[in-house]
Amino acid sequence: MEQGRREDQKTTLNKYAFACAVVASMVSIISGYDTGVMSGAMIFIKDDIGISDTQQEVLAGILNLCALVGSLAAGRTSDYIGRRYTILLASVLFMLGAVLMGYGPNYAILMLGRCVGGVGVGFALMIAPVYSAEISSASSRGFLTSLPELCIGIGILLGYISNYLLGKLTLKLGWRMMLGVAALPSLALALGILAMPESPRWLVMQGRLEGAKRVLLKVSNSTEEAELRFREIKVAVGFDENCGIGENVKVPQKKSQGEGVWKELLVRPTPEVRWMLIAAIGIHFFEHATGIEAVMLYSPRIFKKAGVTSKDKLLLATVGIGLTKITFLVLALFLLDKVGRRRLLQVSTGGMICGLALLGFSLTMVDHSSEKLLWALSLSIVATYAYVAFFNIGLGPVTWVYGSEIFPLKLRAQGASIGVAVNRTMNAVVSMSFISVYKSITIGGSFFMFAGVSVLAWLFFYFFLPETKGVPLEDMEMLFTKKSTAQNVAIKTDPFCSSILG
Repeated sequence: MEQGRREDQKTTLNKYAFACAVVASMVSIISGYDTGVMSGAMIFIKDDIGISDTQQEVLAGILNLCALVGSLAAGRTSDYIGRRYTILLASVLFMLGAVLMGYGPNYAILMLGRCVGGVGVGFALMIAPVYSAEISSASSRGFLTSLPELCIGIGILLGYISNYLLGKLTLKLGWRMMLGVAALPSLALALGILAMPESPRWLVMQGRLEGAKRVLLKVSNSTEEAELRFREIKVAVGFDENCGIGENVKVPQKKSQGEGVWKELLVRPTPEVRWMLIAAIGIHFFEHATGIEAVMLYSPRIFKKAGVTSKDKLLLATVGIGLTKITFLVLALFLLDKVGRRRLLQVSTGGMICGLALLGFSLTMVDHSSEKLLWALSLSIVATYAYVAFFNIGLGPVTWVYGSEIFPLKLRAQGASIGVAVNRTMNAVVSMSFISVYKSITIGGSFFMFAGVSVLAWLFFYFFLPETKGVPLEDMEMLFTKKSTAQNVAIKTDPFCSSILG
């Protein structure tokens, strides 16, 4: 009987933890909406206020440069005010940005709104996965921590649908409604976040052990599991594992509150932390260096180059991309904690290489033909959808799970912020240069270039990323040791996830 109860604990997803992760991830829907809606809105903005291709690139990419600032500030901010209020701050920034863009009388105000929203994106991308990782158990961490990426996909799809529906309004009103409507869910989310609990790991770092214990009892499936997680967190912060939970407990290590963290990360990292940093920077770099933003943001241009001419058909084709993204992100949710991060990355990147190569080939054929090639048009669409599918079953969600789970507790928020900063930098580089690059080396050549970068990504993942499936957050440093190999698995596993590890 007792064995049966333990088996249930191993595999049952805690409903309260799931609800908290869902609410935290809602901020990512608004972030994704900003990306998706701008891809179609730019068609109408260009017609209405007459911006050039260069101005379009800047408008598309400035969000990511501002998100870089937001992500770097988010780590320290979340260590000071907590994970929950950092999510609240991101929601407020989204609301202000949406109002400014919806007003949008000219290019300058449009850029200002995009910048404010971009800072909110930086906060959201860093904090949502970290919060989800810190409230989840090792057995469900992959599932819960990948929810923000799924919500980004939902937001992108909603942005595409908004383009299609609101594009039927008048030119001056349509694109302003597309951009401004995001203010409403931002306000609702800001209010909803107040009902969420704080991260138990952040509470322990503040010495608020009693509050952390209460949260852990809610997000764990049993008192035994909550006690085990509580002891591991206390030890990770520097408390004695048997210390009491009085309100006046003194925090043993100042560094756990953010002091000296940058030195430990960048100036004098241990070999384990250096490996973690390389892994986090690498996976965030390759997520966008492999070209996903070029497809998500400029898909109407890609399909137009392939031979689709009608605006309605262009926007419908982008809706198909959004649906493909959502479908494979949902599939990835259930594979992350069963198949593992490494295997999904390898399958995902291999499929992306094939999709990008086919897309490059078909677009090159279209470029060199004087007549419309139906087979090349069809192959372009299929290759684009295949690339998006393979990206979202592995590299997309794994990037955010991996980057938020590998760092030690006292380094986690700011370590994750470095990864997000690299992510946003590469996103900005691709989104702000894609038009110029494809004009220089042809649109087909640009996708052959992304295929080559994907080969490098596959090699990096194989040699530098150990498997983290089922490893408790407090045991990650043991995983990233010199004795570990690139193919190692859990050194010490959560007692409630051994059935999943097999």
